Amino acid sequence: MTRHDFLVKWGVYALALLPVWFLECYILARYPFYGIKPMLLPLAVVAVAVLEGASGGAGFGLGVGLLGTAVYYHTGGGFVVLMTLLGLGTGLLTQYVLRQDFLGCLLCSALSLGILDVTRILPRLLYQRESLEAMLRVAGGEILWSLVFTPLVYAIFLWVFRRVPKRTHF
Repeated sequence: MTRHDFLVKWGVYALALLPVWFLECYILARYPFYGIKPMLLPLAVVAVAVLEGASGGAGFGLGVGLLGTAVYYHTGGGFVVLMTLLGLGTGLLTQYVLRQDFLGCLLCSALSLGILDVTRILPRLLYQRESLEAMLRVAGGEILWSLVFTPLVYAIFLWVFRRVPKRTHF
């Protein structure tokens, strides 16, 4: 793969992220479902990691983590690291354990959203800011509501994957 093909490929993936980000930040954030807003950026990382593998997923996770740090409130630099690790882990999991298809994406999305919510719940639980029951209710609703959008996010990135030159293997 030439440098031009590489830049075009990841540029198209970045452009495909824009409607997902727009849907999350400007449409779904204004109309929460029972007070719960879905998180679509982690689903985008998982979808690309399922399709492109560990190195592509980690790189895309790094980029989405930087975007998510700007979008989400109180994420800090940990979100960048977490998205990179989720992309890497999802890519490895689907390359060697699960299949690289929609079912693998759905399972990895649920696992990734669960890990993300655990990292947000643990500090609050340690400082006893909220009750565990309330946090689990919100986290469970957020995971389920986010998973509803997995087919749409996966379809967007599958469409891109089928039209870009080749997989990236470093």
